Amino acid sequence: MPVQPADGSGDAVIALAPDQVMAGAAVYSRSILAAYDVWVLGFVCSAVWHCPRRYMLKHYDRNVGRRHLDLGPGTGFFLDRCTFPADRPQVVLADLNDEVLRKTAGRLARYRPAMYRRDVLQPLELGAARFDSVGMNFLLHCMPGDIKQKAVVFDNVLPYVVKGGRIFGATVLTHGVRHGRLAPKALESLNADGVMSNKDDSLADLDAALGARFERYQLRVRGSVAMFEVSVV
Repeated sequence: MPVQPADGSGDAVIALAPDQVMAGAAVYSRSILAAYDVWVLGFVCSAVWHCPRRYMLKHYDRNVGRRHLDLGPGTGFFLDRCTFPADRPQVVLADLNDEVLRKTAGRLARYRPAMYRRDVLQPLELGAARFDSVGMNFLLHCMPGDIKQKAVVFDNVLPYVVKGGRIFGATVLTHGVRHGRLAPKALESLNADGVMSNKDDSLADLDAALGARFERYQLRVRGSVAMFEVSVV
């Protein structure tokens, strides 16, 4: 059944099958996660996407709050290094992949993070929890569907963000950004292998999805990567 989008545009959004969602999450095996910081965040971000990881770390530093929810936390690299505005932040992790949750929770053991196995395209069911910030770094380009379908994640997190809170993240786009020499072939290969699902993702669609939902947001582009931040009013 088509699902009506939250922006009220009237364009139907096709619901994604569970196996499509699981396929994207399953890519991140223990061996992939072991090499992720060096290979993806170290080499690929700089040499292929032309967005060194230091810019995403600054993105975290600028937006992370005392009570933080991270969707698709990867290895926890940025959560491990960012500067929280409190000595003892409350950190909650949500992902479909148990390996991701174990890896990140172990790395952030000093914060005693809570973990939830969740499909972020579905209602998150986090009860009475409320957050000052929600991060989704390199999440959207791994999710199936186009930007209109993926953008439901913003609707799913919004009930849990306090007024004045922040929703932020970064994603590799295929259209509307300036790619370096290596990016087109990398995008083709990663989409063919199922590591990414962003062949239709564009800056214009991301801007439209944010603009339909939020009064205050910013988009910054560096290389192939768009970094977004929303202030919830």
